[in-house]
Amino acid sequence: MIAWSLMVTVSVQETRKPVPQNPSPMTESNRLHGRLRQESLPGTRLKIDSILRAPVEVFVPRRSEGRAKIGLLIHFHGAAFIAEHAVSGLKRNMAAVSIHLGAGSRVYSDAFRDASTFPQLLNAVEKALQQRLAAKLVIRSVILSGFSAGYGAIRAIISDPAGYARVDSVLLLDGLHAAYVPEGRVLAEGGQIDQQDLNAFVKLAQDCSRKDSRKKFLITHSEIFPGTFVSTTEATDYILATLGLKRRPILAWGPNGMQLLSSARRNHFMVLGFAGNTAPDHVDHLHGLGYFARKLLKL
Repeated sequence: MIAWSLMVTVSVQETRKPVPQNPSPMTESNRLHGRLRQESLPGTRLKIDSILRAPVEVFVPRRSEGRAKIGLLIHFHGAAFIAEHAVSGLKRNMAAVSIHLGAGSRVYSDAFRDASTFPQLLNAVEKALQQRLAAKLVIRSVILSGFSAGYGAIRAIISDPAGYARVDSVLLLDGLHAAYVPEGRVLAEGGQIDQQDLNAFVKLAQDCSRKDSRKKFLITHSEIFPGTFVSTTEATDYILATLGLKRRPILAWGPNGMQLLSSARRNHFMVLGFAGNTAPDHVDHLHGLGYFARKLLKL
């Protein structure tokens, strides 16, 4: 009888263990999962090799060439052509700066752990554009965009007061995570979210929630449950709870066949929650960069 009781207890405990998904391995065919076509758009391209371990790819759309003032969309994690599509579709003079350092948020956070790296990047981009375009040019605004692991760079940048002051807007595309405390113990099993991992984004959300804020902040997320670290849904819920904001249920189309399920907004801060817990659902957010950038600028 004791042996049977022990067996039942172990069985129940095993069923409660989170199953690593990161994302779910299931096949998803319910949504469109539209993808941008990789093509060479008209404009100026250059690379900067002196700042990071991988080349920084810069693109200026044809209509923005020769402008005295230009904004930057600095995107972390993802192919450069996606950011190029994004700035080409914006009705303002902007250049795309694409940074792809590899897998995992740590490679991005480590790259900008030194607070001097971000201003060095901005100066290098400005100087390179002036030399290539043969014109005196200044950077008027900076948007930081991060897909998936790319949020690590953004967190490092805005954690520094000088970096925070230099950034005008932030866009997180299904990329906002934190550690569980204790490590690996999910919320359903009594774990907690490591608040230090989210403090920089909470501050940004609080500032953008004010009517007079000059900064803007947009978060998009899927329903993916990684299993070993805090999901984008859980991290976003934490920020919303800190601000006393609640989601509004929605059923609507998003870009490229994405399905919008919820939203929350206060002034210049917004959260959009989308359906899906598979890899294609995750990549949808990256290919929606242009759509979400336009939405960010309208906040």
